[in-house]
Amino acid sequence: MPRWTRLAQGLITAVGLAMTLYHLYTAWFGAPDALSFRAIHVAFALVLAFLIFPARTGGSSTPDIGQLVLAGLSIIASGYILWGQDYINNRMIYVDDLRPEDWVLGSLLILLLLEATRRCVGLALPLTAITFLLYAVFGAGSDLPQLMEQMYLGTEGIFGIPVSVSATYVMLFILFGAMVERTGTGKLFMDFAMALTGHTAGGPAKVACITSGLFGTVSGSAVANVMTTGAFSIPLMKKLGYRPAFAGAVEAVASTGGQIMPPIMGAAAFVMAEFLGVSYLTVAAYALIPAAMYFLAVFLAVHFEAKRTGMRGLPRSELPRLFTVLKEQGHLFLPLVVIVGALVAGYSAPLSALFGIASVLVAAALRKSTRHYLTPANILDGLVSGARNTVSVALACGCAGIVIGVISLTGLGIEFTSLVLAASQNHLVLALVLTMMAGIVLGMGMPTTPAYIVQVALLVPALVKLGIIVEAAHMFTFYFAILSAITPPVALAVYAANGLSNAGLWETGLLALKLGATGYIVPFMFVFGPSLLMIGEPVTIVITAITAMLGVVCLAAGLAGYLLASLALWQRLALISAAIVLIKPGLYTDAIGIGILAAVAGLNLLMKNREAPDTV
Repeated sequence: MPRWTRLAQGLITAVGLAMTLYHLYTAWFGAPDALSFRAIHVAFALVLAFLIFPARTGGSSTPDIGQLVLAGLSIIASGYILWGQDYINNRMIYVDDLRPEDWVLGSLLILLLLEATRRCVGLALPLTAITFLLYAVFGAGSDLPQLMEQMYLGTEGIFGIPVSVSATYVMLFILFGAMVERTGTGKLFMDFAMALTGHTAGGPAKVACITSGLFGTVSGSAVANVMTTGAFSIPLMKKLGYRPAFAGAVEAVASTGGQIMPPIMGAAAFVMAEFLGVSYLTVAAYALIPAAMYFLAVFLAVHFEAKRTGMRGLPRSELPRLFTVLKEQGHLFLPLVVIVGALVAGYSAPLSALFGIASVLVAAALRKSTRHYLTPANILDGLVSGARNTVSVALACGCAGIVIGVISLTGLGIEFTSLVLAASQNHLVLALVLTMMAGIVLGMGMPTTPAYIVQVALLVPALVKLGIIVEAAHMFTFYFAILSAITPPVALAVYAANGLSNAGLWETGLLALKLGATGYIVPFMFVFGPSLLMIGEPVTIVITAITAMLGVVCLAAGLAGYLLASLALWQRLALISAAIVLIKPGLYTDAIGIGILAAVAGLNLLMKNREAPDTV
C-alpha cells in the first residue's frame, strides 16, 4: 500500500475515532451549549464526508489535495461558532449588523454542507435545500442578513433540531448498531430466522422478512438492510424458484419496514420524539401495532405466493436447529434487552444507548464462540464505522435544517397548510390522499429523516387543523417518508435490491408496491382509529388491533389470490373490499368485514378439501 494511502486511511480512522469518543464522552458527562455541540457534530461529519467521498462516483478512495482542502475549510467554517462563541451569545439577533466574517464563513458552510450531502446522499436533498433558499430570497423576499442569521448563527437553521437529534441520539444508536454487527449478531438473526421458518413454504423469503425486521432494529436504513441481509436472502430465494423481481421486492419491502420496527427504529423516530416532546419509548409504542401489521402483510404475501405456486421450504437437515442457535448465540440478544430495559426504567435515550454499547462487549465475552470478536482491531473498526455511518444522517439533518429554517422564516408552512385545506375543501380523506402523494414525492430520492422533517413542517399542520390528533399526523407523514423508498420511479431500496437480483426496475417496483400495499393503508387506519397507536382504553386497543390484523389478512390474500386455496376473482375482490371496510374501526364495519372474511374462508376451505393435500 502506498505511503500516502496508509496516511490517508490513518487520518480517516483518527477522525472517526475522535468523533465517536467525543459523543461517548458527552453522552456520559453532558454536552456543552447547544450551538457549540451541534457545530462540532457537523464539523466531524463534514470532515469525514470530504475525506471518504470523492467528488465523482467511482473516484479514488484515497483523498486528494482538493478533498483535504475542503475538509480544512469545514473545520474553519464550523469552528468559527466555537471561536466566536462570546460574540454570538452576546449579540442581539436580527438587530446587530453581521460582520464580514459572518457572511463569508456562513456562506462557505452552506456551500460545503450542500456539496458534502451531494457526495454521500445524492442530488435530491441538496437541490431541495437550494430551492428553498432561492424561494426565501426571490419568492418571499426575505432579508438576507436575517436569512444568514437563521441559517448559521443560531439554532433555527443548519444547527436546528434535526442536527441536535443526530448529535444526541442517532450517533449513539448507529454506533450501537455498528458494534452489534461486529460481534456476530447478524449471523444470529439469520440463523434464528432460518431455524424458525426455513422449512416452511417459501422459507427463504420468510427468512428475509424476519431477518430484515430484526436487522432493522439496529440499522434503521432500508438500503443498508437490503445490502446486508439481501446478499444472502435474494440468491436463496432465486435458488428456491422465486422470480428475481419477486425476490428483490420481498427484500426491499421487508428491509424498508425495519425503520418502523421497535425497539430501535430509524433515525426519524428520534426526531419525532423531539418534535412531539415525548420519550423515544413512547414513539416506539406508537409504532408497535402498525409495524406488526406491516410485517404480517409481507409475511402472508410471501406465504400465499409460495402456496399458490407450489413452492416448498428447505430440508430440515440443511437448517440450523432453534435450540442450538439459542444455546450458542442467544446471549447476543442481551444488548437489545439492555436498551429496552434501560428505556423502560426511565433512563434517557443517550444513556440507554451507552448502556447498550457497553453490553455488546459484555455479551460477546460471555461465550467462547463469540469471544474471538473482542480484538482491538475489531473494536476499533466498530467505533470508526459508527462515525462513518453517521455522516450521511448528520449531513441530511443539516440540509433539512436549511429547509426548516426557510419555512420558519418565510411562513411557508402556513401557506402550504392553507393550500392543502383549499385543495381538499376540508374533506379529511381527500386531504389525507393529497398529503400521502406529497409525502411520497417529497421523500423520493431522500433519506427518511430529512423527508420526514420536511413533511412535518409542510404537511402536519394541515392534518392537525382537520382534526387529526398530532401523534397520528406525525406517524402518517413518517410512514410515507419511509414508503418512498419502495415507491417508483425513485425507490432507493428497490434500486439496491435490483443490484443483487438483476431484475427489471419497474417489474420489481410494481411487485414491491403490491407486497407493501398494507403499508400504504395502515396510516389511514390509525388516523381513523388512534387506538392502533396504543392511544385510548386497553380494551379498545386490543379489539382494534385484532380487527386491523384481520383486515391485513384479507388484503394480503386478496392481492395474492390465495387464502386456504386458490381464490376466484370475485373472492379476491370480496376480500379486498373486506380489508377496506376494516380500515375504519366500528362495530358495523368490523362485523361486515369479518362476515365477508368468514364467508370467503368457508368457501375456500371447501375448495381446499377437493384439492390434493400439501404440506405447510
